[in-house]
Amino acid sequence: MENIIIIGNGIAGVTAARHIRKLSDKRIIIVSAETDHFFSRTALMYVYMGHMNFEHIKPYEDWFWDKNKIELVRAYVNQVDTDKKELILENSRVLQYDKLIIATGSKPNKFGWPGQDLHGVQGLYSKQDLDLLEVNAPNKEICKRAVIVGGGLIGIELAEMLRSRDIPVTFLVREKNFWDGVLPDGESKMINEHIREHHIDLKLDTNLVEIIADENGRASAVITDKGETIPCNLVGITPGVSPNINFLKDSGLELGRGVKVNRFLETNISDVYAIGDCAEQHEPIGNRRPIEAVWYTGRMMGETLAQTICGNRIQYKPGHWFNSAKFFDIEYQTYGWVFSNRSKKDVEKHFHWRHSKEKICITVAYHKASREFLGINTFGIRMRHEVMDQWLTEKKDVDFVMRHLQKANFDPEFYKKYEKEIFNSFQGQLTPA
Repeated sequence: MENIIIIGNGIAGVTAARHIRKLSDKRIIIVSAETDHFFSRTALMYVYMGHMNFEHIKPYEDWFWDKNKIELVRAYVNQVDTDKKELILENSRVLQYDKLIIATGSKPNKFGWPGQDLHGVQGLYSKQDLDLLEVNAPNKEICKRAVIVGGGLIGIELAEMLRSRDIPVTFLVREKNFWDGVLPDGESKMINEHIREHHIDLKLDTNLVEIIADENGRASAVITDKGETIPCNLVGITPGVSPNINFLKDSGLELGRGVKVNRFLETNISDVYAIGDCAEQHEPIGNRRPIEAVWYTGRMMGETLAQTICGNRIQYKPGHWFNSAKFFDIEYQTYGWVFSNRSKKDVEKHFHWRHSKEKICITVAYHKASREFLGINTFGIRMRHEVMDQWLTEKKDVDFVMRHLQKANFDPEFYKKYEKEIFNSFQGQLTPA
């Protein structure tokens, strides 16, 4: 019986295991050191906020794994010997594989700040991080103030979590506006406002210089590049993530920032594959980045690779870019490509509409000459994935999209609709920004 080992029990690895099991009776072993069972990483914040227990964010009951003959091994992998086709675990146990899938995900970035390894300094990525947060910031009596470093989605999640327990938060963002490397200016400025409305001390264009220790070796303050000293009991380090691949340095696998793979998710060594956050395409797929630390792409890679493992070798084709997130109570969706102001291409135009009172806006990107619809960002308005996907595939022009925008609306029946107002604004802008 062919022996399949998967390192990592996140969405990519578990999806691969589930689909291999649907297609075959191969032996499947998942090795992970983080938790006994797969859980929804995006739901960790709701455990801290009291909306769920940890058991609630496990998509499958504990009996699921035995029933589906998926063996679970909880251990760190110290080394991969691709010549012998062996994994050496932390307890010196050796596992033999016929095919190996590396799905080890990401680890939080650190940039060598003095004091970054002090007690009271942490990220928010793993179950261990969640447990540590309960120690470092259980309430506002223990944690008088938190400082969050890094202006991405994990940073704003951590801010929302801490504010749910009334802990004062200072948010250091190095960009001129929140997430302005991703969002157009109108959207990032709206999120600036929304962050501040939630009583968060947002400091833009500000970098961390040093974390100061108290007499017990705990974080007690941070110093910024503006010369300001901010007393705090918790420093949340959230400036993005990078592939978790340090243990592979002597494996013979070709590594860049991640494990290098081709369009079939194959590495340079036969019978070894990489998927999810740790996989790096040799050449980016379209406008996508070579590494995509996104939940749904990990799932798609797992499904694709399962076909190849089971004899139906197919390429990874993720289709049109889409993503979603929440900024406190504002829902965000993006379909296609809407670049930030600093990375927008010369051939691209944006139409931006924002509601005069509510935190609701959209940005539509289209080609200047052909008027082809390129993408859309929505804040506070939900769109139907299948409709947007179809319009992008059919290369609809922006005028068609704006006329039929209501067809794509996915908001519940009782929600107020804004499409007529948006279309009138679009028509009124003879030279959109």
